[in-house]
Amino acid sequence: MELGNIPQPQYGPGLEAPGSSTPGLVSMVHGFLRLVQPHGLPIGQGVPASCCLSPFLSQLLLYELGFLVCAAIGLLFIVLVPLVGCCFCCCRC
Repeated sequence: MELGNIPQPQYGPGLEAPGSSTPGLVSMVHGFLRLVQPHGLPIGQGVPASCCLSPFLSQLLLYELGFLVCAAIGLLFIVLVPLVGCCFCCCRC
């Protein structure tokens, strides 16, 4: 199978906002991601041996804390919104 004339990819200098027709939405998403995960992934130490896994897991949980809080709030809304709606429908005073 011949691949033809495939050019080499051109990579940019670093992370930058992509050009888009909706710059407001792009800046809002980047602002949310900076709010939820302000620190980088703790990969400098590598994955440790199984005997001392707890410090690595604590660093990883600290890294993912923003997403875990967002998921907990989302699950809370998934449970509470139908429950409150059911109470308003069934228990009208």
